[in-house]
Amino acid sequence: MNPIRIAIVGAGKIARDQHVPAIRGDDRFALVATADQAGGIDGVANFADLATLLATGPEIDAVAICTPPQVRGGIASAAIAAGRHVLLEKPPAATLSGFAHLTDQANLAGTTLFAAWHLRHAPMVGAARLWLADRTIAGGRVVWREDVRRWHPGQTWLWAPGGLGVFDPGINALSLLTEILPAPLSVAGARLEVPTNCHAPTAALLGLRCGDAAIAADFDFLQTGEQTWSVELETTCGHRLRLRNGGAAMSIDDEAFRTEPEREYAGVYDRFAGLVASGRSDADPAPLRLVADALLLAETHRVAPFIE
Repeated sequence: MNPIRIAIVGAGKIARDQHVPAIRGDDRFALVATADQAGGIDGVANFADLATLLATGPEIDAVAICTPPQVRGGIASAAIAAGRHVLLEKPPAATLSGFAHLTDQANLAGTTLFAAWHLRHAPMVGAARLWLADRTIAGGRVVWREDVRRWHPGQTWLWAPGGLGVFDPGINALSLLTEILPAPLSVAGARLEVPTNCHAPTAALLGLRCGDAAIAADFDFLQTGEQTWSVELETTCGHRLRLRNGGAAMSIDDEAFRTEPEREYAGVYDRFAGLVASGRSDADPAPLRLVADALLLAETHRVAPFIE
């Protein structure tokens, strides 16, 4: 079979750090172009935007959209209208209705739409899902604390309407939970801290429910020192599952943490290739829906201005 000719729209940090190596490491894909006004990837033809690429660039079969979420929907819609398969970085859209529109459009066009929740491909997520499959959750805690200045320096779109703020990393935790939990997850309450010069929160405390169980989530985007991406879940039979480093390591009860080689984005593109080959889509809105519910229910507290 010929490789899937793919272009990246939005050649920023996540594209360079994760998408390019994953594409080049999978012989089912060929990276043939980028579309980014600020410049593309060395050795690859770059165009100012997707419209210019489609009109004057090399032929492509698919696009990976790695722009900020505020503009993702319009780009994805144009790609689908042009008959191209679409991979969406998380979050897949700025709104639930916008995401639903893309899903409907792709279904009508017969193209693949893939919401690439990359953390679902972390090394121990599959093992955690299987271990929990026939168990009932009694309670849990999620701690997701990282330093935005370290991981997203100068990315002001995070604090604009639709940028999600702390939910940009926090939605990764929600994508992990919705993948491994044996029952649906819902939001019971939320408390947000929003700087006076921002539209989006820098911290969030969520009260989540899985059946009758309460799961507390602590998200912080201003964490200095040790960075923490952990999940701890207790079952009604008295066992405890722990995930560290965003699902890279897992422990049951008091056993030592175990892990496997990291291949999140390799897993993303393996999944995308399979979807394209089978003519299917995978567009799960659950993590984005939980963020929307949290924003609807939240008590909002104004805090000191954010300083880069």
